[in-house]
Amino acid sequence: MNLKKLLQASFLINLIQIILILIIIFFMTYTPSKEMYVLLYTTGILTVFNSTLSVLGYYFILYKKEKEDVSETIKNLERFNSTLREQRHDYLNHIQVIYGLMELEEYEEAKKYMEPVYKDILKVSKALRTAQPAVNALLQAKLQMAEKDAIDMYLEIKSDLKYIPMEGWELCKVLSNLIDNGMTALKQLDHGRNLYIDITEDELYYTFYIYNNGPVIEEEAIPKIFIEGYSTKKEEGHGMGLYITKRIVEEVKGIIQVESREGKTCFSVKLPKDREAKLTV
Repeated sequence: MNLKKLLQASFLINLIQIILILIIIFFMTYTPSKEMYVLLYTTGILTVFNSTLSVLGYYFILYKKEKEDVSETIKNLERFNSTLREQRHDYLNHIQVIYGLMELEEYEEAKKYMEPVYKDILKVSKALRTAQPAVNALLQAKLQMAEKDAIDMYLEIKSDLKYIPMEGWELCKVLSNLIDNGMTALKQLDHGRNLYIDITEDELYYTFYIYNNGPVIEEEAIPKIFIEGYSTKKEEGHGMGLYITKRIVEEVKGIIQVESREGKTCFSVKLPKDREAKLTV
């Protein structure tokens, strides 16, 4: 089994462990016991250990690539690794507090305490649903960026992206440009900033929808939006992201489109599945 498959298996195990943690927390709310605490503590340690191994393994793959665009993916992985370390520290503290509340038979207080902890774990688990570690790291990094900019970012991932027809760093560049484009548009709103990322698949294609409730793109601007150097912004340095995104997508015979109306601007990307990779599995 090659390293890529080992990493995919590792991330799958990690997701299963996170789900198990959530189930244990749920049962602890109603049937608290020291045995459940020990099981929760052990599962948490194993999850952190497995997550660290996964990130370190992917570091090994990334450093073998001699491409400039890989540097952004490495930064995302570093942020992701930092998040895992922070969560390990916070997680152990949370367990101690919950255990203390249960020892005092303060079950209602324990339940209230666990609610935000549950939501925090859920955020990370949503970003770990694909077989592409670089994409998982990117989504986690963007979730953190969105939170800092008061943007509510919603993930709906219904595909593991197992047979994606490009390198992980290339897909990250496509997604990163589209997500950043949406975040920039949303900053023009004072409040109610919503960004949605839906990833689906059928028998032949992967489809990505990145949409937001930001300002409408003028109808006359839509045909020009993917032209090299064109930008609706006046600052220098803009006008390349969407052009590069379109080029990467079309290199694998994919399709990228944009629709914009009041309350919703949506970029959609359709990528054919890598049939050669599928046949070799």
